[in-house]
Amino acid sequence: ATEMSRDIKYIGMDVHKEATVIAIRNGSGKLVMESSVETKASSILQFIHGLRGELHVTWQEGTWAAWLYDLLQPRVEKVLVCNPRRNALLKEGSKNDRVDAGKLADLLRTGMLGPVYHGENGLRTLRELGRSYQTISHNHEMKEIFKEAATRASCGVGPLRDFYVALLEKGLKPEMARLTLAGKIAAITLVLWKKGGRFDAEPLKTQAA
Repeated sequence: ATEMSRDIKYIGMDVHKEATVIAIRNGSGKLVMESSVETKASSILQFIHGLRGELHVTWQEGTWAAWLYDLLQPRVEKVLVCNPRRNALLKEGSKNDRVDAGKLADLLRTGMLGPVYHGENGLRTLRELGRSYQTISHNHEMKEIFKEAATRASCGVGPLRDFYVALLEKGLKPEMARLTLAGKIAAITLVLWKKGGRFDAEPLKTQAA
């Protein structure tokens, strides 16, 4: 099919703790829909399932990025986790200005966004997170073990607890933060299993920062 006959929808998502703003542009850049949904797996999926055509989705890196990636990657044509700040286009404005969903959708459509997770490191972490979630979710006992480990770590002292606290400070609900921590512990465990080696808390500290 030619580009024209393919019905591509360019979707920008601005994810916040309570709600996610979703903006959709068509191939010619027209804003066809802007909507706000609860930042909850079921609400986001329901919205995405209601859309027709080839879906290209983008959002900015941040606390929710890996969770959203796991959620949507199998269900849409193309996912791009971005950092628009890396774009010369958006150098003006303060560092903390969030780029709104409509602008993200447009940058995605015009090919102006580069993926953040293309660096070996980012992608690896993301893949491992994805895989570790699967490892956890296919095997009920493993799931319980990692959740238990996360619960204990979140009450203890040390880098895992700091990681958990940092998630809370970013606005994750405790249950979601524990699940994220469980995924993290699972990811670390898988890496140590596969590669041997020792646990290194340093990367956790930079992620929590």
